[in-house]
Amino acid sequence: MRTVISDTLNSDPEIEVIGEAGDGIEAVEKVKELKPDVVTMDVEMPRMDGLTAVSEIMKLQNPPAIVMLSALTQEGADATFEALKRGAVDFISKPSGTVSPDLRKKGFELIKKVKNAAIAKVPVYRRAVKPKPAIRHVSPLEKLIVIGASTGGPPVVEEILSSLPLSARFRVIVVQHMPRGFTGRFARRLNSVSEYEVREAADGDRLKGGLAYVAPGDYHLVLERENGDIVIRLNRDQPINGVRPSVEPALISAARVDGPNTIAVILTGMGKDGQVGVQFVKDAGGKVIAQNRESCVVFGMPKRAIETGCVDVVADPHDIVNSVLKLAGAEV
Repeated sequence: MRTVISDTLNSDPEIEVIGEAGDGIEAVEKVKELKPDVVTMDVEMPRMDGLTAVSEIMKLQNPPAIVMLSALTQEGADATFEALKRGAVDFISKPSGTVSPDLRKKGFELIKKVKNAAIAKVPVYRRAVKPKPAIRHVSPLEKLIVIGASTGGPPVVEEILSSLPLSARFRVIVVQHMPRGFTGRFARRLNSVSEYEVREAADGDRLKGGLAYVAPGDYHLVLERENGDIVIRLNRDQPINGVRPSVEPALISAARVDGPNTIAVILTGMGKDGQVGVQFVKDAGGKVIAQNRESCVVFGMPKRAIETGCVDVVADPHDIVNSVLKLAGAEV
């Protein structure tokens, strides 16, 4: 596996592999010695696993960006999300289990993720965990919250969902750039930390207060009005902004079906996904929140949203829920 990964990365003239490690303990020592810009880290390793190694590396003074390599299993996915929470900036799934010699098939994706990680900001701010918002009980607000996120997004989405008061009865859509096979497990992880019931979206699901839906990997999610209800429709139309799911169709359709009640939340991520959608939301009378530069792993999507002039609030993740409550009309 190390040979496959090294050969793949070295095939790009802008990347130089400066070291390899056979286990987590060696990885931590090599990081101290070689001071790389980026580390690719397997979830499963002998002597010290990837999770522990991530935690140890994040304790260092200028830790490198870490990209996790994960087997597409429940255990692999759970460990990957935990690694992201501990400070890894991104992950790539192995196409065929723990030992995946055909990882070369994902060579372009691996190179792209490593290059993106090289310019990402390691989320060291997560070391200082601030308390959750004090407000837990508000009147039902029934607003539609659409959250869009990419690189660095899963821990922030988790923080928001874990702090969202159920009494507000929000209807929530999460569009996180994530491959098929991981979004269902991401939904289960969010469900375990949130008062809301969180599910991976299925075609025909109806939005209800207190329910949150995660757009499934490799499908766009759009909202339609049907017999007075708002219904989820999934499609595999062409990728938008290079991704599927894209937050654009979710935001544009939300603006059309429930514009004044829509609150868009654009979180950390590479690129410009959501830039068009926030304009539709704003034009329809909705509100827009963007994550602040200081807390973003990649200040791409929020920056492009802010540049439209449609953003009402720029906030740190710890303050986003209070911002949502204020824009929804609650007294905070």
